[in-house]
Amino acid sequence: MNGVLSGLEVLITERADLIRGQRLGLIATDGAVDRAFRHAVDLLREIPGARLVRLFAAEHGIRGAEQAGAAIEDGVDPISGLPVHSIYGARLWPTDEALADLDALLFDMPDVGARFYTRATTLVYSLRAAARAGRRLIVLDRPNPIGGTAIEGPLLRPGFESFVGLIGLPIRHGLTLGELARLVDREERLGADLVVVPARGWERSQWFDQTGLPWIMPSPNLPTLETATVYPGTCLIEGTNVSEGRGTTRPFELIGAPFVEADRLARELNALHLPGVHFRPVVFRPVAHKHAGAACGGVQVHVTDRRVFRPVLAGTALVLTLHRLWPSEFAWRTGTGADVPIDRLAGGTWLREAVDAGADPWDVAAGWKEDEETFAHRREPILLY
Repeated sequence: MNGVLSGLEVLITERADLIRGQRLGLIATDGAVDRAFRHAVDLLREIPGARLVRLFAAEHGIRGAEQAGAAIEDGVDPISGLPVHSIYGARLWPTDEALADLDALLFDMPDVGARFYTRATTLVYSLRAAARAGRRLIVLDRPNPIGGTAIEGPLLRPGFESFVGLIGLPIRHGLTLGELARLVDREERLGADLVVVPARGWERSQWFDQTGLPWIMPSPNLPTLETATVYPGTCLIEGTNVSEGRGTTRPFELIGAPFVEADRLARELNALHLPGVHFRPVVFRPVAHKHAGAACGGVQVHVTDRRVFRPVLAGTALVLTLHRLWPSEFAWRTGTGADVPIDRLAGGTWLREAVDAGADPWDVAAGWKEDEETFAHRREPILLY
């Protein structure tokens, strides 16, 4: 078979011995498919001797229907008829009771390679829960869609842990979720019964569109690989009163607000000569979320060379420039202490402090170099590809 095989496909075709005779739980989304678009639920139920007992639903739900932040309820999967145990709402990880009648827990959730994308936190919580309960966790690995070589941004600081950043990762970490599980098990000394089924044939330099795997939206507001490419930077806009493009057909690529002059913002950003990106002036009208129904001036973030594009630098430049040009209108979303939304996303106070100081984005990015080098060394022992 040409192209990359996902961990799900490797399990089904070569490692079914791992699940035969086992009672299984599955943590998955609608993106847990093979290259023929068959979902993991259906594939697992075809394995002789494997019994899929229940599903575990993280943010957006098993079928990906729910918007960001919407609590998921316990229930029944309408397609398979299997019971669904929520791990996004009143609880954030599988309970001991939900694991008690299982032999193994399978995890197959496509990720986008950014610390604040909540699949990583769900994995960490699930790994800890499985270790406590003495249950095996099998991670069906998938490629990091934005590549596995680049590392960018500061490490999350102690005291700023949250569901959008649980452990000390840089914003763009370059790991697969299988590798992340190995890192957590090693550094937290969990002694977990962890099995990672690697993706076959993936190389760290490859982007998703070079794998031959089908792109399924990992969540409702990440419709394309282009969105995932800018997301590690433009998600920082969520911590402000500026629209990150939710409620448009280009979330995280369209950035703006009613008070923004599009030409002025684009001109100032392009004058920074950030690598691999052009900011085009636009006016857009979100149909939901921030500034719904209002005309927003702003920019569309066009990546012209993804090999050199630095999304965290670009997102930082957007925040700093928006504040510098419109200091009276720009505002942070509300909160106190470590509950300030921008601090949770940034993983510390560095971005607010940079705004207060009127810092240059290039100087801010230079301050991440030590963290990036530290993490590159930390991750070396657990890399699979």
